[in-house]
Amino acid sequence: MRKVLFIWMLMMSVNMEMWSQVLQTVKGTVVDKETKQVLPQVTVRIFKEGVELGGNTDENGEYRIDQVPVGSYTIQFTALGFRNYAVSDVQVNSAKEYVQNAELEDATMSLKAVEIKTKKKYTNEMGLVSIKQFDVQETERYAGSRGDPARMASNFAGVQGADDSRNDIVIRGNSPQGVLWRLENVDIPNPNHFNVPGTTGGPVSMLNNKMLSNSDFFTGAFPSDYGNSTAGVFDLQMRNGNKDRYEFTAQFGFLGTELGAEGPISKKKGSSFLFNYRYSTLKLFDALNIKIGTNSVPAYQDASFKLNFPLGKKTKFSLWGLGGLSKIDLIVNDQTEPPTELYGESDRDQYFKTNMGVVGANLQHNINSKSYTRISAAVSNSHVNSRHDKVFRDSNYAVTSLKPILGYDYRVTSILLHALYNVKLNAKWVLKAGLINNTYLVNLTDSSRQYPPTQMQWQIRNRYTGTTNLSQAYMQLKYRLSPELTMTGGLHAQYLSHSQSFAIEPRFGLKYLASPVCNFTFGYGLHSQMQQLYQYFAQKESTTVLPLHNYAMGFTKSHHLVLGNEYSLGKHLSLRTEVYYQYLYNIPIEKRAGSSFSAVNQGGSFSRLFPDTLVNNGTAYNYGLEMTLSKAFSQGYYFLLTGTLFNSKAKGNDQVYRNTDYNGRYILNALVGYNIKVRKNNALILGAKVTYAGGQLYSPPDSAASVMLGDLVVVDSLRNTLKFKDYFRVDFKLGYKINRPRVTHEIAIDLVNVFNIKNILSMTYSPDLAAQGAYPFTKTYQLGFLPLFYYRLDWHD
Repeated sequence: MRKVLFIWMLMMSVNMEMWSQVLQTVKGTVVDKETKQVLPQVTVRIFKEGVELGGNTDENGEYRIDQVPVGSYTIQFTALGFRNYAVSDVQVNSAKEYVQNAELEDATMSLKAVEIKTKKKYTNEMGLVSIKQFDVQETERYAGSRGDPARMASNFAGVQGADDSRNDIVIRGNSPQGVLWRLENVDIPNPNHFNVPGTTGGPVSMLNNKMLSNSDFFTGAFPSDYGNSTAGVFDLQMRNGNKDRYEFTAQFGFLGTELGAEGPISKKKGSSFLFNYRYSTLKLFDALNIKIGTNSVPAYQDASFKLNFPLGKKTKFSLWGLGGLSKIDLIVNDQTEPPTELYGESDRDQYFKTNMGVVGANLQHNINSKSYTRISAAVSNSHVNSRHDKVFRDSNYAVTSLKPILGYDYRVTSILLHALYNVKLNAKWVLKAGLINNTYLVNLTDSSRQYPPTQMQWQIRNRYTGTTNLSQAYMQLKYRLSPELTMTGGLHAQYLSHSQSFAIEPRFGLKYLASPVCNFTFGYGLHSQMQQLYQYFAQKESTTVLPLHNYAMGFTKSHHLVLGNEYSLGKHLSLRTEVYYQYLYNIPIEKRAGSSFSAVNQGGSFSRLFPDTLVNNGTAYNYGLEMTLSKAFSQGYYFLLTGTLFNSKAKGNDQVYRNTDYNGRYILNALVGYNIKVRKNNALILGAKVTYAGGQLYSPPDSAASVMLGDLVVVDSLRNTLKFKDYFRVDFKLGYKINRPRVTHEIAIDLVNVFNIKNILSMTYSPDLAAQGAYPFTKTYQLGFLPLFYYRLDWHD
């Protein structure tokens, strides 16, 4: 009886602890958006229904509000002479202090506080048009996003994924290779595991959303501090670790098993660290001899860190890094029947390895009350190695022999530098200017004897070691003509040393506040991008080393025009519309007469392309209409509805405008999420996403040529004249969060393609079917049903 009474009392004490109110701290730093000067005496108010707390920033611009009950809040910042700023959807949990920094805009021209109606603040103060901000909470909340910034961005209007198995994104009909990745103010290599040279995506991102701060995403007409991109920009920032106490994270899930930590290095000096490490869960299962249904187990691991050191009140110094290793062996010679393999081809064994790492340092110094400078330097290294062995079989599908047919090894080391100066000249004028220099040390080797299958001699495609340098300079001015009208204008210049390519690019933006609930935007920009490094240093296939026939290619260039409107329909509801036109020119096309090849059709798959001799004579155009209806998270729910109508055409040397590979014509996304409060501290998390998009375009195969070559050959004059059925997918997310004192538990499952719809990706050629006398052209499908689970534990000391 005593034992029963003891157990009952223990259970009651646990339940009382769960039912009692759990409290947390909300804190942060407030600065002037344009000068980065700290702002004292800012009034900070945090509130939700039934709860309102507040405080003020101190002389260091810092505020701290304790005893905040866990839950969802809005935080409002108010200061005389600055526009008021409100942040909704602040999720306060029990394990980690919530840090909400703010950058306030000058409102002295109107001599009164002005309320900002937009609910999200962009990091780049020069961005006025085609800019979207995503935060960590959104990458976790959106069904199907997998905690991946790129997959989360595919929910935005004008953006779509090219392939379910990869996170490449197509922006306004442009090739994914037109996307620029920037981290901590420097341009970085492809930050994805299993990435292929010439692409900007991959199956699994190295970027861990728990390490990131709110960041900007541009889809066109971006400011002059961004170069070497014709499609869009991810401008990512790492957050700082908690400088007051130690906090930890452990997560076990389908996509990885990870550990993270953050905390003070010196509480007195305010320095901190932030670290996260992840390892492939499937590889852990394989090491434990747990069968997962395939012998081709992806092995990957990644780590990231940031060390932050305030050096007095005016200077900040930080060290940061990101790196990942990945490897997979796709073995088919042990198969007794044709496999269904998402990442591989059925006629060959593939050994594939990729490594990427970047480490850097930032130094920011406030020169005076009106200006600051920032210097960022980094070194990155990217290594991709692959080998293919052709598997020959008899009519019974038995292996008769193996033959090495492809091998390549690409190594690129980059030395990256970005220095900028920003000054607020007066209440109307802000000037930003900077220099960017990227030095590339390349070592590229590639040999192939893939086609035809009888080919015995190795054909050299890359055999190059050398250096090239991309230098960039920019200047941008922001001018407030009135409290309602803001303009930006600038120039960007870039020069590529080995090809002596040079470009000067004007940029312009305008934003007009027609009323407190309505604004109009306009943007123009000329944007240039260098070609893929391996194509610059490629040669025509030969058994001997030949001159580099595409060494002198120039930049691809693109004019962007955008007109937009944003209308606030309520406190948390807004409607955003943009129309755009893009004209691309100087696109590499084949010199060969009659060819329909255009470089804008590259970059969205696991393949590299080695075209014939290229010339910068191609053109293309994109135009479209985008609409977004969004409700920020409030009253326990959110939704996002996006729709896009667009057209994307390109012209090769045959002088015919054809559909680009990415011309799906229309995209519809609908996302909705609901958090149901359970007792005082817990929450049931529900989310769903529906995607409907135009089907993939493809070209009719040339049967005779395909059989002769042993690979898919299309009818060149009919490129992209056929279309697969439209794409349709439904994702669902279910989770539960438990807030206990010092600890937060979260368990969730993301059901990707919950109805297992077979969306068609492409058409391929099967040598095995051809050898059996069957029709050799087959359809490759996108991802089927994929359940992704995770359990996360957050706690503090």
